[in-house]
Amino acid sequence: MYREILVPTDGSKAAERAIDHALDLAETYGARIHALYVVDTSIYTSLDAGGDVVIDALEREGDAATRHVREAAEEAGIDVQAEVVTGTAYRSIREYIDGHDIDLVVMGTHGRTGLSHYLLGSVTERVVRTSPVPVLTIRLDDDEENEADAADEATDADADAEE
Repeated sequence: MYREILVPTDGSKAAERAIDHALDLAETYGARIHALYVVDTSIYTSLDAGGDVVIDALEREGDAATRHVREAAEEAGIDVQAEVVTGTAYRSIREYIDGHDIDLVVMGTHGRTGLSHYLLGSVTERVVRTSPVPVLTIRLDDDEENEADAADEATDADADAEE
């Protein structure tokens, strides 16, 4: 039924849950996993100074996130392809779906808190509305969401203290 499963990731707890589901489905159907991280350059186009630094950092983050998926898939004996791309998140996901004959997309409903949390939720909604293939959305349970929010708030507080 499924041969090519796309799992967009941002390294968040919700993405981790989506990865688990995608790997389980890939094992069940003998499918290949495609891990995709999108550096959404549309968010940073207005930065004059330092925009390249932010994009470079996000590309490194994307490498780590997709490497995690690659390692988990390889450990489970699942064929995997991983890619970091730049562009508008939902458009890049749609282009990837079309360009790689994806049968199913598995993604978290929300990523990190703050701006990233809002953006990934909005990306998921747009992918669901425009995808030519089924999209399985994975939500954190309430306890996991509270833990993820608390961790992100602590990180935000540390960053504010450094300024």
